[in-house]
Amino acid sequence: MPVSLNELDIELKKLLKPEQFSDYCPNGLQVEGRSEVRKIVSGVTACQALIDEAVAAQADLILVHHGYFWRGEDQTITGMKRKRIQTLLDNNISLAAFHLPLDAHVELGNNAQLAKLLGFIIDEPLDRHVSNPIVFSGRTSTGMSHEAMCQLLEEKLDRKPLGIKGNKEKIESIAWCTGAAQNFIEMAVNAGVDAYLTGEVSEQTVHIARESGVHFFSAGHHATERYGVQAVGNFLADKYSLRHEFIDVDNPA
Repeated sequence: MPVSLNELDIELKKLLKPEQFSDYCPNGLQVEGRSEVRKIVSGVTACQALIDEAVAAQADLILVHHGYFWRGEDQTITGMKRKRIQTLLDNNISLAAFHLPLDAHVELGNNAQLAKLLGFIIDEPLDRHVSNPIVFSGRTSTGMSHEAMCQLLEEKLDRKPLGIKGNKEKIESIAWCTGAAQNFIEMAVNAGVDAYLTGEVSEQTVHIARESGVHFFSAGHHATERYGVQAVGNFLADKYSLRHEFIDVDNPA
């Protein structure tokens, strides 16, 4: 049975609480399509390739982590942005995007789902002083070497990570934040964890890791953020008896 777009929009806002976040983009329904939803397609980024695949899959709603209308971008609907939005409107497909709220959710979010995939035991977040923490911390199920962590990441995320070896022989405590969160490495160093894992890396990140002795892993922005949107899509599908398909448009970054 179809579900109204409005009901799904309300459910997503209830689940992810976007009003609690000061974010770089609008969270929630960004493009309105048909009023009823039978099939959801989820993906990491609302690129043209994902939209085209969603059209072929006869989706009514696309659910993503990276949507549109980012702070500081050109506000005009021209070029690449025009083509993307035109494809959505021509096919009456809605687009819903959740950025920081999807990183932070303690069960369905990117950080929680990455921990589940990698077998991490979640403890208190490093940024617990803020209202919605996004820098998770915890422990590996068994202490593992730097090389073993690299192997685990490659096996689970299907891409070879960049790893900077630290001082500890075994990694027991670890902090992580998916995506472009390399700047939180200093928070991890100050917390005294053995390792820090994120998606991206900057030039200075390598020096901080080397000089502090913390193990550092850059496992890919896209690769670390595949899982939250899938979990939310599955949640909606189960609750409302909808069809859900995750479409992975691979990105090496």
